[in-house]
Amino acid sequence: MSIGRPKPRLVVSDEDRATLIRWTARQKTSQALALRARIVLESCTGVTNTQVAIRLGVTKPTVGKWRNRFIAKGPAGLLDEPRVGAPRTLGDEDVERVITQTLEATPADATHWSVRSMAQASGVSPTSVHRIWRAFALQPHRSEFFKLSTTRSSSRRCGTSSAST
Repeated sequence: MSIGRPKPRLVVSDEDRATLIRWTARQKTSQALALRARIVLESCTGVTNTQVAIRLGVTKPTVGKWRNRFIAKGPAGLLDEPRVGAPRTLGDEDVERVITQTLEATPADATHWSVRSMAQASGVSPTSVHRIWRAFALQPHRSEFFKLSTTRSSSRRCGTSSAST
């Protein structure tokens, strides 16, 4: 006789078993999803949660969590659920507009875009512009080639010329 709460019965259909085996064997499956599938496959053999935890190197609460989610929702219960947090406020069109404007246009009164000037020109917040630039590794203040200054050289301002040396 086992000690503790009785666990709900885990029944895996042939179709669900095939899905779980495919998730564990596929190379493109995330490791977290593959582990969850392994937990369910081990649990349906009739062993205890403690034995499954020891075999797979996880904790007993982890085994119980994924076992119960599978019982409640089937294979869909093993997939990642949406995370908490505020939803996106900028759409893909806004992001595309900022990127296009950064790469293809220059401001009228400067040589390159600043976060604030781009924010004003595109109608989004400076923080959003900064996040977009960082996400796409855009650095409009850096140039890929050397630019000569149009002002006089500093040696001529001091009264010396390079020809007199």
